[in-house]
Amino acid sequence: MTKTTTTRYDVAEHLRTPEEMAAYLEACFEEADGDASLIAKALGDIARAKGMSQVARDAGLSRESLYKALSGERTPSFDTILKLIKALGLKLHAEAASLDQQDASVNRVGT
Repeated sequence: MTKTTTTRYDVAEHLRTPEEMAAYLEACFEEADGDASLIAKALGDIARAKGMSQVARDAGLSRESLYKALSGERTPSFDTILKLIKALGLKLHAEAASLDQQDASVNRVGT
């Protein structure tokens, strides 16, 4: 019988274009349901795909503080998030939630 070997999946290896990075971050926003650490981890994946040292320089942060901020174990400040988004060549945008999403949010808050 042959032994099966597995390797750890690293999403950063599959984020090659700005469009793929943006789509990944958008999907994470949809799945996060308010979990800021998941967004921080997703930004970390994208930063690793682009090169953590370069992203840290572009964001005006040290590489060590960037690793800590994006580990998923802590929530980075919004200021750090904005610097990262710019350094990653991405944009944030807002859109109105659908009525179903708004109703679900009101029901969760009201219960």
